[in-house]
Amino acid sequence: MDGRWWRAVSVYRGLGFAFALAVAIADRDRYSRPALAFALIGVMAAWTLLAAVRHDRRLVLVELALAVGLVLATRAVYAPHSIDAGAATLPGPWVAAAVLACAVTNGPYAGLTAAALVGAADFVERGSVTQITSYGVVLLLAAGGVGGYVVRLSGRAETAIDTAARLEAATAERERLARDIHDSVLQVLALVARRGSALGGEAADLARLAGEQEIALRALVATPRPELDAQGEIDLRALLEPLANDRVTVSGPAEPVRLPADRAREVLAAAEAALHNVERHAGDEARAWVLVEEDGDEIVVSIRDDGVGLDATRLQQARDDGRLGVAQSILGRMQAIGGSA
Repeated sequence: MDGRWWRAVSVYRGLGFAFALAVAIADRDRYSRPALAFALIGVMAAWTLLAAVRHDRRLVLVELALAVGLVLATRAVYAPHSIDAGAATLPGPWVAAAVLACAVTNGPYAGLTAAALVGAADFVERGSVTQITSYGVVLLLAAGGVGGYVVRLSGRAETAIDTAARLEAATAERERLARDIHDSVLQVLALVARRGSALGGEAADLARLAGEQEIALRALVATPRPELDAQGEIDLRALLEPLANDRVTVSGPAEPVRLPADRAREVLAAAEAALHNVERHAGDEARAWVLVEEDGDEIVVSIRDDGVGLDATRLQQARDDGRLGVAQSILGRMQAIGGSA
């Protein structure tokens, strides 16, 4: 739990104890066992100090048990007619701190459960369902549910703000690099592409390669770097988009395609291996298309090209000859992460 929320609960716990102490002093003449009453107030004081300096999830459960016990102990310190007349429970509003601690530590459902337990103890202590007790239980339920929800909502908002800040910083850095690259590398590649095309022959091949690298580099600096989310997943579509160039088209759905980061990077490596084969073996004019699809629990990356093709037995022959590029770089990678190719 965020330290700020714990400090807020600690402040409320302190105020609740101060109120309970004031009521105990005012009602001292109504106690049937005043010594026991002030001993229990001392336990509340010790716990309030301990909880203010130490936070442990296990202490939250202990505090809840203590709150329920103190509510039930009211019958041991008040005379029955005082309880029937509507006397407050011994801990009073202090018990709400246990409900809030459960809510902000474990979420709204934990807060509601804690409120229900404290409320049930209150009904048992009263011996009947009264209007005042019902109001108190409703307030406890509201505090437990709303408090836990607000903390969870705050956590998600802080995560979103942090992600936006990191994305803004990454975008600024990428724009700075893009300016530097544009002033140096991209201009050189563009010059090589133009001069090589004009010279023809082998220089034209160098010009084509320079043009491809210029396009790939522009796509790299223009595409936002995929970010890990809170579950450690990454957008596969964003990982594959930088593979696009003048010969490769990458397409995917409008929404992110989330995969665990290690699996997504293995899929990227397999796609890069496939496109490398297209570049080496499919022919100088061959084009390739990469399509990302998500269908329920299945994610499919399709890679096709319009190259010269190969014999159906070629891959097996390459494997028999010890050339394991496809077998390891593509098939092996997919099998290792529980997929297929």
